[in-house]
Amino acid sequence: MGAEIQAGQAMIEARQLKRDFKARGRTIEAVRGVDIDVAAGEIVGFLGPNGAGKTTTLKMLTTLLRPTDGSATVAGFDLRRDPQGVRRNIGYVGQAGSTIGSARAGEEIVSHARLYGIDAATANDRARNLLAALDLADVWDRKCGSLSGGQRRRLDIVMGLIHNPRLVFLDEPSTGLDPQSRANLWTHIRKLRDELGTTVFITTHYMDEADSLSDRLLIIDKGEIVAEGTPAELKKKVRGDTITLTMREEKDATEAAGVAGLLAGADAPATDGHIVRFHVSEGASTLPVLLAELARAGIEAIGVEVNRPTLDDVFLTLTGRSLRD
Repeated sequence: MGAEIQAGQAMIEARQLKRDFKARGRTIEAVRGVDIDVAAGEIVGFLGPNGAGKTTTLKMLTTLLRPTDGSATVAGFDLRRDPQGVRRNIGYVGQAGSTIGSARAGEEIVSHARLYGIDAATANDRARNLLAALDLADVWDRKCGSLSGGQRRRLDIVMGLIHNPRLVFLDEPSTGLDPQSRANLWTHIRKLRDELGTTVFITTHYMDEADSLSDRLLIIDKGEIVAEGTPAELKKKVRGDTITLTMREEKDATEAAGVAGLLAGADAPATDGHIVRFHVSEGASTLPVLLAELARAGIEAIGVEVNRPTLDDVFLTLTGRSLRD
């Protein structure tokens, strides 16, 4: 067994982790030497557009894919020398889920625990405690296929936690859920860390999910980590504020864009139908000047918004793509 990991110590420490693939006589560098640090007790979001290397990195960290080069310690165990030690001490909840629709929830969890060598009595107690912690105490005798989408995702998480892992990987945990179920799942993911002390490494395609859940974010693009930090720190990387004007007609939008483009500190405005958007260094001080100039030009806006940078803006700035591209 590895040494006990205390809060704040490294739960994941990867250095120059790489993965190449051979295809049609050439080498494809899927992951180009990433450094990743995750401390015990953190919830870390891992973001990247399709093809950026996110899934490959996740597979390496969970021992599903052997690195081409580099080193990593995961949950206190060397990824290369002791992959079995890593597997015993991590939980993994994949996108597809791990439950059988015709099986009863309690039996499914206990059977999964037995694969880890946990005796039936201990497995039963752990399963009931975890189900209660995730508000699933009443599903023990229900068939997995009869549960709602949100309940089944929480059941997947119970399956991933039944062996008391120090670290759990959640791969797109809320994909396919309705907004209410997603928000409910977020509450339970926070409880994993706050009440059970579990370190959480989560991949997601939802920026609001990443913003709401993560203590820190890692953004990967083209096989490299291009940014990391708290959501607030990353938002500071995007200059200024976004001003959005809603006009009555497209011709009004074109004229308004011309006016906005002459403002000090404004970037080139973009129009989309009767909508105009542009960035400025200080939205609060720019807005009165903008409205005065529009009035002087005889142009009336029927809607005006000033927004601080979002994670969507950060992602677009760093990668040139939206997260779902």
